[in-house]
Amino acid sequence: MRIIGYIDTKGYKTTVFRNNDRFIVKFESDLFEQTFKFRESEKVAGLNDIKNLVDVEFQQQVEMRFAEMYESSGELLKKYLDCHEDEWEEII
Repeated sequence: MRIIGYIDTKGYKTTVFRNNDRFIVKFESDLFEQTFKFRESEKVAGLNDIKNLVDVEFQQQVEMRFAEMYESSGELLKKYLDCHEDEWEEII
């Protein structure tokens, strides 16, 4: 697998990889990432085609999914800490 390029996206890093007959698009935001794989074809044959696939509407969906991931992670951590609150040693 090798990096073939980057896509300029606001608020997160977007890297495009090529691995055998697939293109892999990885979106990274802090501790979270989303990965999408596309088979190579006549219409999806290189970095420019991937850039056309990852249009503004798709980027908005990625941003919404990141927001959901942050929210879910925060809720999970809060739930865990609330359940284990009594397990911490008391500091005097």
